[in-house]
Amino acid sequence: MKVNKEIKRPVFVIGHKNPDTDSICAAITYAKLKNAITGDEYIAGRAGHLNEETQFVLSHFGVQVPVYIKDVRTQVRDMEIRMLEGIGADLSLKRAWAEMRDAEVVTLCVTENDEVSGIITTNDIVETYMDVIDPGILSLAKTSYQNIVETLDGELIVGDIGDILDKGKVVIAAASPEMMENLIEEGDVVILGNRYETQLCAIEMNAGCIIVCEGADVAKTIRNQAREHGTKIITTPHDTFVVARLINQSMPINYVMKKDNVVCFHMDDYIEDIQEVMASMRHRYFPVLDKNEHYVGMISRRNFLGAKKKQLILVDHNEKNQAVNGADSADILEIIDHHRLRTIETSGPVFFRNQPLGSTCTIIYLMYKEYGVEIDKVTAGLLLAAILSDTLMFRSPTCTAIDKKAGEELALIAGVNYEEFAKEMFHAGSNLSGKTASEILHQDFKKFTVDDMNIGIGQINSMSAEELLEIKSKVEPELKKAAEDDGLDMLFFMLTNIIDESSEVLFTGAKSQYTINSAFGINASGDKATLPGVVSRKKQLLPAIVEAIQN
Repeated sequence: MKVNKEIKRPVFVIGHKNPDTDSICAAITYAKLKNAITGDEYIAGRAGHLNEETQFVLSHFGVQVPVYIKDVRTQVRDMEIRMLEGIGADLSLKRAWAEMRDAEVVTLCVTENDEVSGIITTNDIVETYMDVIDPGILSLAKTSYQNIVETLDGELIVGDIGDILDKGKVVIAAASPEMMENLIEEGDVVILGNRYETQLCAIEMNAGCIIVCEGADVAKTIRNQAREHGTKIITTPHDTFVVARLINQSMPINYVMKKDNVVCFHMDDYIEDIQEVMASMRHRYFPVLDKNEHYVGMISRRNFLGAKKKQLILVDHNEKNQAVNGADSADILEIIDHHRLRTIETSGPVFFRNQPLGSTCTIIYLMYKEYGVEIDKVTAGLLLAAILSDTLMFRSPTCTAIDKKAGEELALIAGVNYEEFAKEMFHAGSNLSGKTASEILHQDFKKFTVDDMNIGIGQINSMSAEELLEIKSKVEPELKKAAEDDGLDMLFFMLTNIIDESSEVLFTGAKSQYTINSAFGINASGDKATLPGVVSRKKQLLPAIVEAIQN
């Protein structure tokens, strides 16, 4: 019986919902850095679908898309799973009991071709042993002679051990041969001692099997007679009493196991969803299946106590409403970010690095240098792309001299002309043909909470005024509906012209016009405003809106 096996638990490095290029590239490159300096397993993840710009970047550098992580609540896979091998349905009750005793469990899973066919508990075995008095139970259960021999620690000296007992009852030959003639019927299993006459009588009555107790020798003539009558002979070292007590334990568990409506859980089930089901069942252990419905192991109610939370590193955000679903129930180990500090709470101290730079990937580039880890061309390309994206090719007011220096150094390592690459990247990001208005709005979109008001800000960057005009015509009619669908009090959508270094902001919401006018000291009418010099959501638009609302 296989015992517990330690499952290596990875750490997921993940950015915010509606991830942008900086978020995705930060997750990939930081996971790679952590793998290099620790030797442990760090996996880059994403909390949403990739936008066109990011897809272009990953495709350009031949990098696989990070795994999609919808929710990081604790799952069955995070519990201590007892890696108990499944048992066959033909196993005897005695063997099943021994397996449970050795593994110190009260439930075993019955499998066939790695699929669950039933479960057997100690209660099932005890109830069968204590309650069943039918002498024909072994034949009803289609018990194998292999099981009978093993259960009695015996030896089959006449007959085929592969046969099945399918008729007759169990009889103890305690009476005289004359009386036995009235008790033994064809096919019966007869338990007897070292009495030649009784053995011969049972064979002549066409017993299916005789069990000779106390290790007694069986005469050659008895063996010959048994072969002629088709009677099997089993010898056992146990006495008649012990054999009578043990023999029903040879029946297969298939006869007593629970087969219908077996409650199984899957590795990806969330433990908060299965607790109530577990509590309502009388047995304590439950089978666990993988995504292919194959048996993995067993869990019990007490395993909830040892369930380990998912381990996370958050990059490019520190706000609860931007984090992957279930982040508040996960174990956050680190936060690497370049935004204002907000609402993420952790259960204990964490490594937190936040610098007022234009891109999270600039911070990660600095960490590569600090740890002395070599940056290959692909990693350099990803870091560069993120910096170019977040700083709008060094034009954003969020861009610092450190960002520009990092970008130039990375361009040399990656072997790319950053101006030409940036043009291709921004063009891919603004080429939104075939996308719905909602998809365009949410391509680079973040939610914020300010004084109990839910604010949404989306942004599209382009180096082409014509592209921005086309996007505006598609998005503008759907803005109000998008705000209602997302439960937002106000929604702002930035159409940023990288060349002109300006943005046209579309807005909707009861106080959105007043807020934008107050924030920038303008007198916009309708549902749009032009903001020269405003290209950064993080450093220009959001702080101004927050201040206007709070004032």
